[in-house]
Amino acid sequence: MTFPDTVSSQAANRSTWVSVGVNVLLSACQLVVGVLAHSQALVADGVHSLSDLVADFVVLLANHHSRKAADDDHPYGHQRFETAASLVLGLLLVAVGGGLLVSALQKLQTPHEIPSVHLSALWVTGVALVAKEGLFRYMLSVAMRLKSSLLIANAWHARSDAASSLVVGVGIVGNVMGYPLLDPISALIVGLMVGKMGLSFAWSALSDLVDQSADQQEVAAISQTLRDTPGVRGVHDVRTRKMGDMIVVDAHLEVDGTLTVTAGHAIADAARERVLQGHRVLSVMTHIDPAPAMPPPKAG
Repeated sequence: MTFPDTVSSQAANRSTWVSVGVNVLLSACQLVVGVLAHSQALVADGVHSLSDLVADFVVLLANHHSRKAADDDHPYGHQRFETAASLVLGLLLVAVGGGLLVSALQKLQTPHEIPSVHLSALWVTGVALVAKEGLFRYMLSVAMRLKSSLLIANAWHARSDAASSLVVGVGIVGNVMGYPLLDPISALIVGLMVGKMGLSFAWSALSDLVDQSADQQEVAAISQTLRDTPGVRGVHDVRTRKMGDMIVVDAHLEVDGTLTVTAGHAIADAARERVLQGHRVLSVMTHIDPAPAMPPPKAG
């Protein structure tokens, strides 16, 4: 199901503002308690939550620009603002993950200086874990309903936060039980998780920006829709490329070579309309080819 742009934009903004509110509260609490309770892992998790705020505003900015109508400079519309924002989000996560790794490694080099963590850090981590998992489930439901790759990326970013809070909790428990190295080790694991997810998002966005084709299942479905159009005898050279969450399609359609130009054009228009209505396709460019002559019927 495809939603009108206004409905999609409002839902995307609403879910992102919910994420902003949750991350403001969590990051402030994690950073303050992490410093007071001497937990590097909780501070790392707070920095991760703080990076979410930047990511949320990237999403809001991209959502605003991607909904703009096509113009002379962007004849296909502005959908790729979402892809560019996904790339920025991925690079942001790589940078944050790298910073967390460096900080944790520095602590591990001086284990005798690692302080004992206060139990209050564990309570804050538990609250953060529940809040982030709930935020993930809410954001993913909205993203899947709207079929937005950017919102899906942001939702899984929230899930990575929940996973990182779980790791942080284990590290704090270990520190409280007399194993101080577990706190910076947890911070190190959080950094690796953040960096890995950032690389995944950045690579996916970069692939779309260099005109990677839609997945083969979607291409096959579009090709079948074209073939099922009355008057179309064959389809070949179907090419696709991503435009944000939409797809741009080029295809060659084979029709009866004896038809008039007007009749062939009408078939192409019908095929184009069927694809636009049945798939998340922004534009369809068709080329009409005469179909091979039908073999004469065999004599009885």
